[in-house]
Amino acid sequence: MTDIKAVVRVNHPDIVLTETVSHDSSSKVRSVSEAGTDPTSGKFFYRIESSDFLRFEEGLRNDTTIDDFERVLETRDGEAIYSFEYTDKAKILSPVISTANGLILDMENEGDAWVLSVWMPDRAGLADFWDYAQQNEIDIELLRVNEYASPADTDAGLTDSQREALLVAVETGYFEEPRNATLSEVAADLDISQPAASGLLRRGIKRLVVSSLMGENGRRED
Repeated sequence: MTDIKAVVRVNHPDIVLTETVSHDSSSKVRSVSEAGTDPTSGKFFYRIESSDFLRFEEGLRNDTTIDDFERVLETRDGEAIYSFEYTDKAKILSPVISTANGLILDMENEGDAWVLSVWMPDRAGLADFWDYAQQNEIDIELLRVNEYASPADTDAGLTDSQREALLVAVETGYFEEPRNATLSEVAADLDISQPAASGLLRRGIKRLVVSSLMGENGRRED
């Protein structure tokens, strides 16, 4: 089976956090894929870089896609982890990709646009995502697309445990937004501890990103 890795740039004022990054042009936002979101909490986590977090938070308070936020953690390298709750106005892209059994491997802003690295099981899923964007007046640009072997058909650098953890997480809905399964539920299905499951998922996602988005020298493929 041949899967699809695509890197796309999308832009729309109602994509979550777009108003905030427009207000704070110094900010860099990246999704936190390994965060153990409780699907009933409606909270979503992002890693934030900013030269002025007070300005960033001023943008959040005026962002019509954000209902509530919390600065959860500040790291030693000047980053912070935030949790967000969205308003009904927010356009959320991950459910569309999850419906096609795909994954957002990475998401980060480029100015007030968003660059998504997406894994899809086939080209039909990518086409559905493209149609959704056009129907909802979301500007979309395909930056790169590659076909590569499915993680189920090749190791892609994954261990058996990492592959099993990723497949269980997909099947239970852990990667959907909001999540249909918690990290503890994934761990229970794997019959391992929650920290062990988190480690397997984090390292597995990293291996998929390295194998699909980077060359053998560990650098980005253009």
